[in-house]
This record gives sequence, C-alpha cells and structure tokens, in this order.
Amino acid sequence: MYDLLILGAGPAGLTAAIYAARAGMNALLIENKVPGGQAATAHHIENYPGFPDGISGMDLAFNMFMQAQNAGAELVSGQVEAVSLLNAEKTITVDGKEYAGRAVILCMGADPRLLGVEGEDRLRGKGVSYCATCDGNFFKNRAVTIVGGGDTALTEALYLSTMCEKVTVVHRRDEFRAAPSVVERAEKKENIEFVLSCVPAEVIGQESVQGLRVTDKNGQSRVIECAAVFAAIGRVPATELVRGQLETDETGYIKTDENMRTSVPCVYAAGDVRITPLRQVITACADGAIAVHTAEMEIHA
Repeated sequence: MYDLLILGAGPAGLTAAIYAARAGMNALLIENKVPGGQAATAHHIENYPGFPDGISGMDLAFNMFMQAQNAGAELVSGQVEAVSLLNAEKTITVDGKEYAGRAVILCMGADPRLLGVEGEDRLRGKGVSYCATCDGNFFKNRAVTIVGGGDTALTEALYLSTMCEKVTVVHRRDEFRAAPSVVERAEKKENIEFVLSCVPAEVIGQESVQGLRVTDKNGQSRVIECAAVFAAIGRVPATELVRGQLETDETGYIKTDENMRTSVPCVYAAGDVRITPLRQVITACADGAIAVHTAEMEIHA
C-alpha cells in the first residue's frame, strides 16, 4: 500500500514525485509513455524561470526526471489498464499488475486533437503529425502545412520555417488566437504563407502525404501541395479511464478546487488534465507541488 499513486510523468507528475519523495511519502510514479509529457516535445521553452536563454523541452524534461530519481522517486512504466478511485483504497492496474494507494494524483495531461478528415488516419506517421518539433526534421527543404491558429500552431510554424522550404498555415478564422508577438514574428518570415478562413477537408496521398485539400467559407476547395501536415488544433484531456468516477466538464477536463482536490476524497488532479486558466510547464509544476501538499495533510490527518 503506497501513500500516494501519481498517474502521469509530465511536469506536474514529476514535480509531485519530487515533493512527495522529499516529504518522506511512500509514492509511486506511473507513466505509460516517455517521462516528460508534452514538455518533452517542445523545441525550445523560453518562459520557464532560471534559463535566461531558454532550454529545449527535452532537456528540461530530462532534468526533471533525473531530479525525481535523485530524490528517490519510484517509477513504473507500462500500459495503464484500469483506475479505481471511489473506494478508500485507490488502485491503478498497469500491465495486469494492481498497485494500491491511499491517495492518487491524476497528471495524465492531454492528447492532440485530431483533424477528423479523410486520409488522416491512413497517413498518420507517413506525413501526418501532431508534433512539429518531433517530426519536422524529416521534411527538411520541403513544403509543409500546419493547421491551427493558436500559440502552438504559430510557434511550430516558426520552428518549421527554419528548415522547410515553405510553411503554409491553415486557420479556420480570419485572424489568429496566438499572441500578437508570435503572429508578428510569423508574418515577417518570407517562407510562411497564411491560408485563412479555411478548414481542412482531406489529406491527399496513398503511401505518403502529397497535399491537403481545404475548403473556404463559400464551399470552394483547393489543394495545398505539401509533404507533411502538422495538426495543432488543441488537445483532449486523457481522462477516459476516470470519467464517471469524478466531476469533469463537458470536454472531460477534471474539476478541482484551488488545492487540487477533485470531487472524490483523496483524489487530486494537476497540470493539463484539470480545468485551469493557463496550461504551461510552470503552472503544471505548481499544481503538482500543491497537490502533494494537500494530499500529505489529508492522508495524515
């Protein structure tokens, strides 16, 4: 029986593991992918304090993981098959093995939102990608397209522009949601083109991406020739295994109070998986620290 089960090893989960270990709690960190979460896929992080010149997401995630290990955190990697939260003894099943704890911190993060168009699934990994910093290097000196209008989309477009011959940004509205400073930087790039008031309709290609068919508000379509399509249209919270056990909003994000408590006693949520006004590495870390503090006070009460 662990004091604490931490589900997810992104910035929130790694911070929770560090704080739990330093508090002397018997905690287990569970991750079904690579530690670091979405932060590990960021090409360059400029707004995390302590790094005047910024730091790559992979390096920051690796440093957090090493710090958690050095603090004594215990990690289990594997496929999470079931999560049971409603009894006093909480359990998480990983690759057929059940782990029990007195409290749980949910840090599963969020997964990329799909475009939902013909050809996307068939060409996933063959030119359709959800992480420009992960896969952009495969398309050096070629034309690529990115779909989205937020900070992520424009930042990834800037990153791709440093290696790709041409970057086309497709956005369904006539103006961007990204920060004005990011939009301004993108507009100054000669090899970034904007296709506004259009939505993706089909990814073209059989064995690899050949282009993206888009449709404008008048129903007219055109094909943008490209070797890759990067989707950056938001994320979906990874809460499938816990929905119905605690309160979420209509999209699946977990409801918490300011101390990271969920609607279930001794179950907490931290990072991108919960309802929060800001989803950044630093806020995820803060959530993880607060969640451990709350859990420690309540399970030892």
